Amino acid sequence: MKHEWKKAEKDLYLPKQKPELIKIPSLKFFSINGQGDPNEKPFVENIGILFSLAYAVKMSLKNGFAPSDYFDYTVYPLEGIWDLTEEAKKMQSHIIDKSSLIYNLMISQPDFVTPGKLKTVLRFKIIK
Repeated sequence: MKHEWKKAEKDLYLPKQKPELIKIPSLKFFSINGQGDPNEKPFVENIGILFSLAYAVKMSLKNGFAPSDYFDYTVYPLEGIWDLTEEAKKMQSHIIDKSSLIYNLMISQPDFVTPGKLKTVLRFKIIK
């Protein structure tokens, strides 16, 4: 049976109408850091890299490279943490220059995804 995060992890990914405090477990992610306007090419390329990695793992069973503990799942959504450069934080303007945005984009991965298994699934060296 396919693991669907929308059903299995509702508390993490589908907020309720009323705010509540939840405990977030330790999760694994593919992530990429960057800076700049999200309307520019590097931002779009970073998203492409993350989804390429996420779908390579998902399709590893069909490609014959799946780890023994692989299970079918729905690819998780793109998530992001945003901030401003230190220079932008010091500015007195209420207008944000998008080139001063700092971001960490990420896509959660199932528990079976480990650095050792990724070397086999993705067939390249993982850099920490």
